[in-house]
Parts: sequence; C-alpha cells; structure tokens
Amino acid sequence: MTSPTLTPIRFENGLWLGHIEAEAEPKVRVQYLGKPLTDVCVTPSDGGWSVEIPVPQAALSDGVHCFVIENAETSEKLGDFTVIAGLPAADDLRAEVELLRAELDMLKRAFRRSQNASE
Repeated sequence: MTSPTLTPIRFENGLWLGHIEAEAEPKVRVQYLGKPLTDVCVTPSDGGWSVEIPVPQAALSDGVHCFVIENAETSEKLGDFTVIAGLPAADDLRAEVELLRAELDMLKRAFRRSQNASE
C-alpha cells in the first residue's frame, strides 16, 4: 500500500482545501499550536479524497500561524500550510521557524509514543 499524497488546492474564505490520493479513506489530523483541529472534513472525490480544513479565527490575525497535516494512524506528515498576516512577509523567516517548531513537536510526540510502547 502506498502512502497517501496530499495536493493543496486553494485557501479561500478561511477554508483550506486539498486533495489526497489514497485507496482507502485517510485518517487526517491537523495540528495547530500543538493541538488537533476538530472540524477537518474528508469526503470522497474523483480519484481520491477532498480535504476541507476550516482555519480558526484566532489564526486569521497578526503573526505567523502554521498548520501541519498528518496521517492520524502513522503520524506521517502529509503536508503543511502557513497563514501570515500583519506586517509585510517578504523574506520572513518566522514562517519557517514556526513550521520547524510544529514539526519538532510532531516528532517529539512520535518519539514519546515509541518509548511508551517499548516499556
């Protein structure tokens, strides 16, 4: 079985849309500020699955807001997106740093799970 492949479609009106190529319905988890979002919707579509992620209003404010999209069963990262608002974001490394933090948190959780499973 191959890994699901996520393709971003668009971000519009506070809703991030994507398409996942996978045979079976993927279990998707989206992390924002280290916590999973609850209103993620996965529905069948041509050749795969449509993913709709409503972006919380708190993320539509000044600053850099990173979202990590992962397979809930394997914790494999499928993709990510960043919302930057406020001051001009040209050559802004804050988005990259925030994304690295989110990915590091994901790795820490996976490491802790593997340590707990081996005990």
